[in-house]
Amino acid sequence: MSNLPQRFYQREVTLVARDLLGMQLVRQVGDQRVSGIIVETEAYRGEEDLACHARHGKTRRTEVMYGEAGRAYIYFTYGMHWLLNVVTGEVGFPAAVLLRAIIPLQGTEIISANRTGRPEKEWCNGPAKICQALQISGAMNGIDLTTNSAGLWIEEAPPVPDSRVVTGTRIGIGTVPEPWKSIPWRFNAILKESE
Repeated sequence: MSNLPQRFYQREVTLVARDLLGMQLVRQVGDQRVSGIIVETEAYRGEEDLACHARHGKTRRTEVMYGEAGRAYIYFTYGMHWLLNVVTGEVGFPAAVLLRAIIPLQGTEIISANRTGRPEKEWCNGPAKICQALQISGAMNGIDLTTNSAGLWIEEAPPVPDSRVVTGTRIGIGTVPEPWKSIPWRFNAILKESE
């Protein structure tokens, strides 16, 4: 399969968030390929989106969001977890898609070892879990996800039909005011493997 090209990411963030469903997140760990199907995403769009990190403008932390589409925006949260986002849209406009869940496909022995003691259904069903399972950290912040050079990329795969996509409100933004709190910018793929 080929990597998603930059033009895929150079679109409005909610379109990218929807279309990332079904694509394959791939991590090269040594000589082992570790991958999974993306099944849940969230869109964050611009300084006006009060749930978006860019609501405070361009900072050292959010600088990547203002850069080229297709770059990884990886940040640390709760003093313990890394979260992986993909930058979208035009340079200068901060927008990114948070990858919230994947269904493991390859390298499951590595994923299992990184998620010791957890049942398989809980290996990658959250954004921090993805990063732990695939050994993704802040050292990869800003890398180009359209190439394989940094060992993390997203590949094209069969798209998920609209009949298997549901939307909802974004998670973990309880203190964010309306309308941002209730905007349905979370996208879930309902696949047979996860039913």
